[in-house]
Amino acid sequence: MEIIIILLLLSLSALFSGLTLGLLSLSKTELERKMAIGDERALKVYPVRKKGNLLLCTLLLGNVAVNSSLSIYLGNMVSGLIAGTIATGLIVVFGEILPQAACSRYALQVGSRTVWLVRLFIFILYPVAAPLTWLLDKLLGEELPMIWSRAELAEIIKLHEDSPHSSVDADEERIILGALTFSAKTAKRIMTPRSMVFALDVKDILDDKRLKEIKDKGYTRIPVFKETPDSMAGILYAKDLIGVAPGVKVENIFRKNNLLIISEDKKLDEILNEFVNRKTHISFVINEYGDFEGIVTMEDVIEEVLKVEIVDESDICIDTQSKAREKAKNLLKNI
Repeated sequence: MEIIIILLLLSLSALFSGLTLGLLSLSKTELERKMAIGDERALKVYPVRKKGNLLLCTLLLGNVAVNSSLSIYLGNMVSGLIAGTIATGLIVVFGEILPQAACSRYALQVGSRTVWLVRLFIFILYPVAAPLTWLLDKLLGEELPMIWSRAELAEIIKLHEDSPHSSVDADEERIILGALTFSAKTAKRIMTPRSMVFALDVKDILDDKRLKEIKDKGYTRIPVFKETPDSMAGILYAKDLIGVAPGVKVENIFRKNNLLIISEDKKLDEILNEFVNRKTHISFVINEYGDFEGIVTMEDVIEEVLKVEIVDESDICIDTQSKAREKAKNLLKNI
């Protein structure tokens, strides 16, 4: 009978100790996320975990009670020193180390299976736990939700992808990381600078030489300006040149409508919304003085999410942004 009582007290000690670490290590944010994807275990645990201070007080009171009872019971069986030594050893190994090691790894599994028992002890110990809970609520306030910054989320995704147990592959990691930094970037950072933009004047005549140049450049959309590049007038679509005889003026075939002009500090998420709402694929970037600085295309914006180079099926594969960066490096070397 004595052995049964000792095992019962040790089991309760292990339960209280393990659940204290395990359940309280589960953040409410994490449980809410798991509930959103239909995790039944999280649905069972969340109502108890939601009242964190009450749960903490109940588990600690229960742990202290059974550990004290175990020491007193052993003290009645053997001498005080021996009882203290045995009780300490049993509690440390079987009531603390082993259950906490197990519950730290399988908190949700253990918690969902024992939540009914936790509810029972909350009911039994409520008269003592409730005042302590009220005091903690007043002194410490409500538990703060766990929120991660973009940098922290990026590191979590990287660690997750590197894990052999992860279902996230390298392509998914790349896209997620691109999306996390997407809204922090501006037009100036991704634009093709003015010096690398191929553009035409409205007064240009599309003779054989000019048509060949357009064909060699390979662009599907060509900016058109009036007199100076700082006065953008519209876009010439390469497909509109099909069947055009040499000698026609640019002003007779370029498109003036739907010209999208953005500031150089405009965020990429805002630019993407502009592209969708205006149903266009190219925008003209200006500085604070209204001077033309460069262009940003739909492909440029999407590339920042996908982290891969996208080439229009009708374009010649030329990365003008990379060329611009290389040109800048060469200029710096020559200074």
